[in-house]
Amino acid sequence: MGRIVRTISKDAAVVCSAIDGTDIVAEIEKIHETSAVVTAALGRLALGTSLIGFGLKDKDDSVSVRINGGGPVGNMVAVSDSFGNVKAYCDEPVVEIPLKPNGKLDVSGAVGVNGTISVVKDLGLKEPYVGQTELVSGEIAEDITNYLATSEQVPTVCALGVLVNPDLSVKQAGGFIIQLLPFASDECIDVIERNIQTMSSVTNLLELGYTAEQIAMRALEGLEPNVLDDFEVGYKCGCSREKTERIIISLGENDIKELAEDEVTEVKCHFCNKVYKFTSEEILNLVKK
Repeated sequence: MGRIVRTISKDAAVVCSAIDGTDIVAEIEKIHETSAVVTAALGRLALGTSLIGFGLKDKDDSVSVRINGGGPVGNMVAVSDSFGNVKAYCDEPVVEIPLKPNGKLDVSGAVGVNGTISVVKDLGLKEPYVGQTELVSGEIAEDITNYLATSEQVPTVCALGVLVNPDLSVKQAGGFIIQLLPFASDECIDVIERNIQTMSSVTNLLELGYTAEQIAMRALEGLEPNVLDDFEVGYKCGCSREKTERIIISLGENDIKELAEDEVTEVKCHFCNKVYKFTSEEILNLVKK
């Protein structure tokens, strides 16, 4: 299991949520059998979405984040509940492109930069909240930062990192989001800026043995931060046969009867790759429902 921690400055003007999501991204690699650069890209999106979800108020709230930058990975989607549990998938789990000149994975090259980041928040209202902005880099963290600042008018700093071993396993993965409230003072902003400039990367901090709590406290160093929340968090799909039946029913009678022409219909979950099988008779019975 991963861990997610939220800290707040003494004057309550700034909040930081940090996640150690190494196990989450390892599960993504295991389920989707992603190449290194896709593990990094989809892992960053999943962790960023988890941090956004963790900021939702009610236990039944959820958030979906979709990125399509026109790159070879295609669509990337992550969904988080209000506790930060997350699931994710992409169109193309295996993408092979050259490393950057500095030897790092070219996440932006895999994701692309000509597209959008779309956020849908289900807050239990009649209609979900939907926001969208253009991508600024395809590096995920910068795109989330720009989305939150532009679409939701929340000054934000987001940092995300995934370190992949040569054997494609996940060595470290984590991130943090710092958000300023409207009454944050200039002095507070100056402290945050200094902290960001002097902090090492998230993956380096995890390599040094930092916990999610220590990363969150380091981000707010000098502002007398306190821990608000501390939870275990993981990769959680939540699909079921019953939910799959409801999806089939939503297709309508004609489409359901067309499915029933096959002896067996298989429905595969995008997020966990679990396959649900329905016989022709079972499909026809869904028409009655």
